[in-house]
Amino acid sequence: MTDKEHYPSSTHPPLPPTPEDEQFARLRLLRSRRVGIATYKRLLIEHGTAQNALAALPEVARAAGVSDYTICPEAVVQAELRNGRAAGARLVAFGDHNYPATLSEIDDAPPFLWVLGDCALLARPMVSLVGARNASSLGTRMAKSLARDLGDAGYVVVSGLARGIDAAAHNAALPTGTIAVQAGGVDVMYPAENTDLAHAIAKSGLRLSEQPMGLQPFARHFPSRNRIISGLARATVVVEAAAKSGSLITARDALDQGRDVLAVPGHPFDARASGCNMLLRDGATLIRSAADVLEVLGTPSQTELPLAPIAATVKKRSLQDHAALHSQILARLGPSPIAEDQLIRDLRAPAAAVAPVLVDLELDGQIARQAGGLLCKVD
Repeated sequence: MTDKEHYPSSTHPPLPPTPEDEQFARLRLLRSRRVGIATYKRLLIEHGTAQNALAALPEVARAAGVSDYTICPEAVVQAELRNGRAAGARLVAFGDHNYPATLSEIDDAPPFLWVLGDCALLARPMVSLVGARNASSLGTRMAKSLARDLGDAGYVVVSGLARGIDAAAHNAALPTGTIAVQAGGVDVMYPAENTDLAHAIAKSGLRLSEQPMGLQPFARHFPSRNRIISGLARATVVVEAAAKSGSLITARDALDQGRDVLAVPGHPFDARASGCNMLLRDGATLIRSAADVLEVLGTPSQTELPLAPIAATVKKRSLQDHAALHSQILARLGPSPIAEDQLIRDLRAPAAAVAPVLVDLELDGQIARQAGGLLCKVD
C-alpha cells in the first residue's frame, strides 16, 4: 500500500475511503510521532478523515516548529497488522461493537485496542482488582477470595498482570472470566514469571493493550495502562498499596473517571497497607469481603433488570413521588461533582425513575452534567 494508492492523481473526484482504508490511516495517524490521543482526536475533527489528517500533519508540525517531521511509514503499520494476525490477536477500534462501552466513556479512551482471547468478556460487567507487587500472604489470600467470589457473582475481574495481587486475582478468576491489561504489546510476556498465567488468560480470558504489537514496556507505559484498568470497570478495589504506588494511580484514575474506589484496610505499621488506609481516610469504601463490594455495586442480575418491569414501576409513581425525588436529588448534590451511579445508589431508587428527574433538573438549569458522568448542583 503506497501513498500513491491512497492519493491517486486523476481528473475525477477521488473515491471516498473504504472503512478498511480509513482504519489503516487512523492507525497510521495514531502511530505517528508526537500524535497523542488528544491530538489524534483534534486532527480527525479538523480534517474529517484520517487520510486528510495525515496529508496535513507535516504542515501542522511545521507550524509547531518541527521542520523535519515525517508521518509513520505505511510499512510500519502493515508490519503491526501482520504481527497481530500472526499472534492471533484482533484489533478493536473505538466505535466497534466489540469496543467496551465503559471504556468508551472516559475522556482519553484508546482509539485502538489489541485483544487476545475471548472478546465476549468486554460486554460483561467488570470490577478492577489491583494491589502491591510485593504482596503479603494475607493480601494474596484476600485478592484470591475477592476475585473468586466476585467472579461467582457474575463480574469479570480486571487487573494488570503484575506479580503479587494482580497475579493472585487473575488466577482466582480464570474459571469465571478475567481481563489482563498489559503495559507493553499484547504479545509481550511481562513480567516473564507470569508467562504461564498470560497464556492461560489468553485461552479462557482476555489480554488487551493499546500499545503496538511487540512493544517492550517502559516505566512511562504503566500509568497509561492504569487508566484502562480503571476505565473498563464499574469500580476499582485496592487490596494492598504503598503510599506511592501504581495502585494509587489507578485509584485516582477511577475517581477522575467517576467510578467507585474501594479499599481493604491494613495494619497502620504495614507500609504495604498505607496507601489503602489513606484511601479510606479520604472517603473510599471499606472492603472486608466480596459481600461489601456487592453491597456497593449490586450483582449483575440486580443491576440489569428487564426493562418492562422497571417501566411498569415508574408509571405507578405519583406526581408527589416525582417532586419528592426532585428535592432528594437537590439535597444530595452540591458544587463538588459526584457520579450519577453513586447518586442513584444513595437515593435507593430505580435508575429508570431517577433518569427523567435528572433530565428535568438539567433542562431547568438546577444541575449540570460534567465529563465522566459526574453531576453537580448549580448555584
